[in-house]
Amino acid sequence: MAEEKSKEKKIIRIAATDLDSSLSVINGLRRIKGISFMFANAICQKLGIDRKTRLGDLTEEDINKIEKFIKNPDLPKWLLNRRKDPVTGLDTHAVGGELELKVKSDIEFLKKIRCYRGIRHEMGLPVRGQRTGGKSFRKGKTIGVSKKKSTTGKKAEKK
Repeated sequence: MAEEKSKEKKIIRIAATDLDSSLSVINGLRRIKGISFMFANAICQKLGIDRKTRLGDLTEEDINKIEKFIKNPDLPKWLLNRRKDPVTGLDTHAVGGELELKVKSDIEFLKKIRCYRGIRHEMGLPVRGQRTGGKSFRKGKTIGVSKKKSTTGKKAEKK
């Protein structure tokens, strides 16, 4: 019975994201949207957690430390993903759903003020100067061609 419990996949929740407990700390943290390799490595170094330990082996106290650090990172500005936030002007680090909302609101703001980048977003064109001559920019918006039905049925026999 004890062996069955150890074989089960435990799920650990950090920063509103479900993580597999069999992953190492650094790889598990990288599964959270908004946390890069550098940020995950910085978390491990600042908190004194070994990068290679499994998430399942962490104590509740360690998990709480990680969550607090993600919310208020004590790191240099260049490692954060929201430097000079357009609304607040602060340097913050957004993670998970919060990051998605902020990016979406930034794009909506660009569209609203009708700047070049906003117009490119509206039109579904590349925003960062890529060429548009090829077939492979912003895939997924073409509609396939429908095939006509063959005339091998009764109509073909009448002729």
